[in-house]
Amino acid sequence: MPLDHAQLIERGWAALPAEYRMPDKAPTPDEARAWCRRLAETHYENFHVASWFLPKRLRPHFHSIYAYCRVSDDLGDETGDRDTSLALLELWGQELDACYRGEARHPVFVALAETIRACDIPKAPFADLLVAFRQDQTITRFETMPDVLNYCRYSANPVGHLVLYVCGYRDHERFVLSDHTCSALQLANFWQDISTDYRDRGRIYFPAEDMRRFGVDEATIAKGNFTPGFRELMRYEVNCARRMFHQGLPLIGMVDRELAIDLDLFSRGGLEILRAIEQQDYNVLRSRPAISKSRKAALLLRALTGKFLGRNLGQTTNGKAA
Repeated sequence: MPLDHAQLIERGWAALPAEYRMPDKAPTPDEARAWCRRLAETHYENFHVASWFLPKRLRPHFHSIYAYCRVSDDLGDETGDRDTSLALLELWGQELDACYRGEARHPVFVALAETIRACDIPKAPFADLLVAFRQDQTITRFETMPDVLNYCRYSANPVGHLVLYVCGYRDHERFVLSDHTCSALQLANFWQDISTDYRDRGRIYFPAEDMRRFGVDEATIAKGNFTPGFRELMRYEVNCARRMFHQGLPLIGMVDRELAIDLDLFSRGGLEILRAIEQQDYNVLRSRPAISKSRKAALLLRALTGKFLGRNLGQTTNGKAA
């Protein structure tokens, strides 16, 4: 017998960490901020490193935004059942609406309510992220690159908008540049995780028309068959992502130093993923490309140099990142 809505919700909470559950009583703002900080610093190993460069007064806002994104993502991907995930995401959307009415109950939304008030953030970017997480339950193939980028418009670009809102920027020009960077980061992650996305989630983010152009079919990915056509497809997609990164780099010179350092670190981290793909001859079917510890250290050192020595960030040489 199919489960009803309440049963789907209960099964979903049971599949997730106990602290994700909706509390009977709303926490205090201090308790909610502490909850989000713990989640951010224990679930994302790079978050506390990146936050070194953020003004201390803004860190609670980034914690609350990260917590919202983290829990939303887990509601969509960690229950093991499409209907359960959709039911939880519907509930989460209702809680977002309640947050904007001043009726927050979950720690994420109690903390987020303060961020929304302090930074005057509209609901749209938060709601857009939920659109992407719902799409993940029903859409696993894309016909064209514009279709993939439209998915990025909901799954990645809202995060960049939220960061800009928190840092006091709300103009169209910066949002457009941010979209280039966020979509490029999403693409880099897609190309890095081709095998695991297909094996674990049944998703293929290569545009189908590009696969046909290079003679790659789904069986090639399923069997891990690294063909000359797959190499050329991967080379083509890596180059597209790199161009998008370079389109977004001017944003680094249009924001204050703390945010510029963060943007520089993440943009170059994405470019390093593309470089890692190239260094293994585009064979992402054999093993997942990863940035070496030494390269991560070099990126962090470069960011620290920019922070303490006043180095110009985002500079390019002959159109390439320095």
